[in-house]
Amino acid sequence: MSTDGVVSGGAGPAGAGPDGTVSAGLTPLFVRLKLALLKNGLRQSSGRKAAFVVTAVLVLLFSALQLVALIAMRGQSFAPTLTLLMALVVALGWTFMPLFFPSGDETLDPSRLVMLPLRPRPLIRALLVASLVGIGPLFTVCLAVGSVLAVAHGFAGVVVAVLAAVLTVLTCVALSRTVATANVRLLTSRRGRDLAVLSGLVVAVGIQFVNFGWQRLSNSGGLSVLDPVADVVQWIPPASAVGAVHSVSEGAYGRGIAQLLIAAVALAALLWAWERGLVKLMTAPDGSTIQAASGPARKESSAGWLARLLPDGRTAATAQRVLRYIWRDPKTKGAWITALAIGLIVPVFNALQGTGSVYLACMATGMLGMQTFNQFGTDTSAFWMVATTISTTRDAYEELRARLLALLAITVPYTVLVTAVTAAIVDDWAVLPEVLGLAFALLGALLAAGMVASARYPYSVPQGGAYKNVAPGQGSLAWMSLAVGLLVSTVACAPLIGLTVWLHVAGHATWLLLPVGAAYGLLIAWLGLKAAAPRTAARLPEILAAVSKG
Repeated sequence: MSTDGVVSGGAGPAGAGPDGTVSAGLTPLFVRLKLALLKNGLRQSSGRKAAFVVTAVLVLLFSALQLVALIAMRGQSFAPTLTLLMALVVALGWTFMPLFFPSGDETLDPSRLVMLPLRPRPLIRALLVASLVGIGPLFTVCLAVGSVLAVAHGFAGVVVAVLAAVLTVLTCVALSRTVATANVRLLTSRRGRDLAVLSGLVVAVGIQFVNFGWQRLSNSGGLSVLDPVADVVQWIPPASAVGAVHSVSEGAYGRGIAQLLIAAVALAALLWAWERGLVKLMTAPDGSTIQAASGPARKESSAGWLARLLPDGRTAATAQRVLRYIWRDPKTKGAWITALAIGLIVPVFNALQGTGSVYLACMATGMLGMQTFNQFGTDTSAFWMVATTISTTRDAYEELRARLLALLAITVPYTVLVTAVTAAIVDDWAVLPEVLGLAFALLGALLAAGMVASARYPYSVPQGGAYKNVAPGQGSLAWMSLAVGLLVSTVACAPLIGLTVWLHVAGHATWLLLPVGAAYGLLIAWLGLKAAAPRTAARLPEILAAVSKG
């Protein structure tokens, strides 16, 4: 491909122009390609087809209800503020969605078209139109149409509404394509798969922010508190296009034209950036295939510091392997980071809203403790290497103990941190010792239950697919492991909970719960290890068969 983005060559394919480039009929070809990709994707499995049909029905129903609700808001004082914010939120979703769901649309990777004789501008037009095919674009079209109809009044407002709806949808699609093209190397790499797995964290954090914002709005008396924000958002594209409809409907034609021009200029800038990104992507070599001319031959391993800190022996090697899995394996990393984030967000956000309690910090302990309920699942078929090193119950005990120590290295400091932060926000330091004691006891019970469940109900975690965490046919095992483990850990914590209640009723010093809870947690964890070790040693073939199905 030459520097102007044209793949040169001899005789081009059918439909090629005189200069060897394909241009005529490119847009309908890409639309048919998009439809073919959707159709062939549904043929892969009945489960995927059912999920697509259910999702399509739900999105169609929600889009229709949303369209009706937006039209019903015509004339309401809060309609301009709500529509502006909705337009901005949808644009942000289109912007960041490719980073977290890179496998959701195969056409997001233009590097697959490098060897075809295509010019950038016809390619952009074809990809832009093809991007309008799907469930997401349909939802965006309904939202854009409903938003402009909710604020459009008069003939001039209706005319501007048509232009604004088109600009809003095209800007959202162009944002998605520009971001995907600029980050295509990242999206097709291991780090891109890490981002896809971490999308659950983004959703969880986003839900907490929405919940926090909704409660603040409810306490403040409605959407009027967002009017100052809307005054700024109305100049940010593509929300500025919706703002133009409202401005023109109110008779502010100059402001409306300026807002519409901002949206049009933003769309043009995105298309230009998209074109430049395509040219660079389809003409520049991939840096990952080029040997470095100079520099150090090899960097020190990122886990080298860990190897220096730990002593030699089976315990150190196993603990190091577990921590490496947590840091490097995308799904394991995603599960841990999601648990860490939710465990911190829930108590801290509730404390900031004035409805929290230090006892909510125990949720952080629970989220982390549940990570032990499938110790061997992430090993997949590589578990055979672990199985070959276990010949006695003592070997199984040392393997599980090392895994337990690796988990404690993360869970104990994190539990102390979350509890202390929550106590500081609530300003209730008196209950800190007893909450820590309860948290340590809960952690020990969960770790013990997790070890036993790992040996009794192992299941495989598939490596392919960012959102499939259980191999087909093993869903009941996963639920059984979680349900039995939570039930057993709850029963195991009952004595300490009873002791806590008695100390409060009797008026005795509750700080005693800290050493008692820590000792009780260690005792429960040790008993769990003693119970899980013989089961693990006796069920090595069954465990290997179960975790190898992914």
